[in-house]
Amino acid sequence: MADLPGKYQKLAGEYAKLKAQIPVLKKAYLDEQGEVNQLKELLKERDQTVRKYEQEVDSLTFRNQQLSKRVIVLQEEASETNGSKKKSKNKGEPTTPERSGAHNGAINVFNEELHNKIEENALLHKQLQELSAQFDAHVRDLQDQLKEAENFKGHHEEVLGSAQRRSKEVIDRLQEEKAMLEVKIQALETDLKDFRGRSDAAEQKLVTVEKCLQSRLQEARKIIEEKLPFIDTKLRDINGLNVPTHDRRHQLRAKELITQGANLVGELTMGLSNFFTYSEQRSKIYPADGVTEPLSPLNTKFCKHLHENMLYLRPVEQSLRSFLNNLKDDSLTVLETSSELQPFSENFKKMVAYINKLLPYYITSLEEENAVSSCTATLMSKNRDLLHSLKRLVLAFNKIDTYVALLAAQSIQGQGHPQSSHPKFFSGLCKSLNDLHEAVKEVSKHYNSKVSLEHQLPTATKELKRTDECVVASLISLVTNTGKMAAFMSGNLDFFCQPAGYRTRGSSINSDLGTEGPRSHPVVNSFRQRTSHFLSSIAKPIPDTVPYCVALQNRKTLYSSAESKEGLAKQLSVFQQKLTKLEQEKEHYLLELQLLKIKFENEQLKTKQLEKEVESVRGSSSGVSLAASSLEDHIEKLTLPSEASVRSDSVNSGSYLDTSMLGQLETSGTVKNDIDTREQLIINHYNVRINELTLQLQQAESKAVHFHAEVRALHKQLKIAEKAKENGQEELKIVNQSLAHLKDELQTTTRSYEGQLSMMSEHLAGMNEKLAQQKDEIDDLKQQLSQKGSSSKILKKTKK
Repeated sequence: MADLPGKYQKLAGEYAKLKAQIPVLKKAYLDEQGEVNQLKELLKERDQTVRKYEQEVDSLTFRNQQLSKRVIVLQEEASETNGSKKKSKNKGEPTTPERSGAHNGAINVFNEELHNKIEENALLHKQLQELSAQFDAHVRDLQDQLKEAENFKGHHEEVLGSAQRRSKEVIDRLQEEKAMLEVKIQALETDLKDFRGRSDAAEQKLVTVEKCLQSRLQEARKIIEEKLPFIDTKLRDINGLNVPTHDRRHQLRAKELITQGANLVGELTMGLSNFFTYSEQRSKIYPADGVTEPLSPLNTKFCKHLHENMLYLRPVEQSLRSFLNNLKDDSLTVLETSSELQPFSENFKKMVAYINKLLPYYITSLEEENAVSSCTATLMSKNRDLLHSLKRLVLAFNKIDTYVALLAAQSIQGQGHPQSSHPKFFSGLCKSLNDLHEAVKEVSKHYNSKVSLEHQLPTATKELKRTDECVVASLISLVTNTGKMAAFMSGNLDFFCQPAGYRTRGSSINSDLGTEGPRSHPVVNSFRQRTSHFLSSIAKPIPDTVPYCVALQNRKTLYSSAESKEGLAKQLSVFQQKLTKLEQEKEHYLLELQLLKIKFENEQLKTKQLEKEVESVRGSSSGVSLAASSLEDHIEKLTLPSEASVRSDSVNSGSYLDTSMLGQLETSGTVKNDIDTREQLIINHYNVRINELTLQLQQAESKAVHFHAEVRALHKQLKIAEKAKENGQEELKIVNQSLAHLKDELQTTTRSYEGQLSMMSEHLAGMNEKLAQQKDEIDDLKQQLSQKGSSSKILKKTKK
């Protein structure tokens, strides 16, 4: 709902622009229409003049023909006269000189007139040709101008049509939005009616509540006047002994700032991780790529340490996130109570130690790069500058580590500093963050200049250039992140330097005297510190303890089993002797198992015979049934032999006597039966155990194969994800370039449209000037035609 007025304002602005452009286009269209109509009328007039000229030419040709015929007749007459003269001379007729002179004078006059007529006719022909050529050229120019005007008119019509279509679409859209707004207005009116009804009810309730509160206020005033002799908040010394209240705004502001700091620390760890990973890729490529030339052992260790960056960077972010998640709105967050900053301090110390460990490897890698033959003197100087900036960066991290450790130690009992020194810690942290930002900027600048020199070398490959660009991008992100951190710390330094979020009751500043209000008493401050230490001790995890009943039982068994160390030593020796005996018995049983396996096949036949005899005995009399029962008991004894019987059978198998009722059947057979059954049971047990172990082994092997396949698949997915990341970064660069290109095109198009509009206005002014010139030319031609018409009339009169 909040975005709708902005959209309507934009649409209304576009609609007003289009509406302002429409009358201009209409005026231009009407002007062009009038000019086209004028040009059509001019064409009609020119056609009429052309027809007149054609008629005059026809009349002149007809008159020429008449004159030529007349000249022929005159020539015939002249020849006849000449012939008559000759005849008269031949006959000798006398001619008078007066008559011949008159005749010759007439012929000369006639010849002169004829010669003048011929010259005039030639001049007229020349003038007619020139006029016709000029008229044709002028007609062609007017036709071209007419075509241009028609094209311009069509273009204006298209622009006008598109503008009308856009305006119609905008009007339709605005009408739809207007209808939706009307529906919303109706809904809001209904809601307004409901709210008005609720407000009336609330006003009635407010009146009743005000009455109730007034009555309570009067009662409270009576109680205060009768039972409270003084108010302790008015006196500064007494008010200092009051327990300070909790400032909730301070807690919310602190939580907000901690969330911002956690986000910035997460961005810092991500930027450092990118820088370390891309540095690892670069160290594998340059100066030795590992394929054509083997990597040096120091370089391999350097790559290994760089690969382990997330083991040191991720715990920093996670510890700060856990501290943020454990914050509550109803608790006070100060340095004395924030005991969970200690894991963050420890993880940050580990990260700084990791960075300190990487610095010598950076030095050795730069020395290896300087030792390459293709390394120039300028590149060596750039490497030295980069090494100096890296040392400055490590020094800045060490400074930050000291201040973080100091701030985290405030929650440890016995290691805290007074609150007056806390602002110094925060100001030092702010200064060290600014130093870190400057150091990262210096590293980025030196690395960028170094990379630009390296890319000019002939040994620089495409992969090296790409990784260098990635390292430069990671450094740029670190520069922006550290700048944000420095700005965040400097902008909120006043809040961090404030005392704890407690407020003393009463006015904080006496406006009349301009002095500070009541402060907490030192006793209250000491109690507050003790409570913070107590809360930090409560926040520690409770160690695992043994229940009391179990502890008593363990104590009884301890005293009953061995009262001293000597008794325990004796028991240990006895147990060791038993262990040796059991191992000997185990070897003996293994030998017996081998012997029993040999006897097992021979005794199976005897067991079958014994089962047949038992079946025959069961089918006999009752006495035989007693024998069968005794035989069953004997079989049960055979199935569960004791260790003593096994040992006696293994030692004296021939001296065994059976006292059962079937002892008469076969004594030696029963003994062998007993051994066979035990052997069968042992074999079955070991077979089952072997099968279980084989199944476990197969399951373990299958799990191992499955895990190996999963690891390979995850490795491939990681490579694919890295490639996709690189492709995405390249696509992002391309998109940013295309966006910049489109912005440039948009600017050029806007400029071209503005230029076209100015050109159009200039063109319209030029067209108007041309039309005025054409009108003047037409008037001149009309005057010339009128003059030619008057001259032709004069010629006709002279001919007549």
